[in-house]
Amino acid sequence: MRLKSAIWVSAYVRRLSAEGIPVAVMRRGAEEAGAIFIKINRLDGTADVYGPAPQTAFEDDRPVERLWSRATGAEPVEDAKAEEYLARQRRFDPDLWVVEVEERTGRHLLEQVVDGL
Repeated sequence: MRLKSAIWVSAYVRRLSAEGIPVAVMRRGAEEAGAIFIKINRLDGTADVYGPAPQTAFEDDRPVERLWSRATGAEPVEDAKAEEYLARQRRFDPDLWVVEVEERTGRHLLEQVVDGL
């Protein structure tokens, strides 16, 4: 069984904080199963956004671990474009979570990132 979104976000925030990486929950979503998006603010006007990997990335129907993909492409985008992307996602799913990480190099500590999707 997958962790509830609220528990996963809380643990992620604690993990980043323990590493000295600034992090904030910008939007609280559904406690049980709200989709989670991670915005990496690179502090230079650019950002990366990670979101749930598409279902095609999973080997079975209901994975236990969360898989992530770079939602805004392989390279950092302008911060405004990252915010536009998140706004579109909120219109589609008002129950989503947004966590913002401030990290110049793009370090995010997400363990299961699927590339090339």
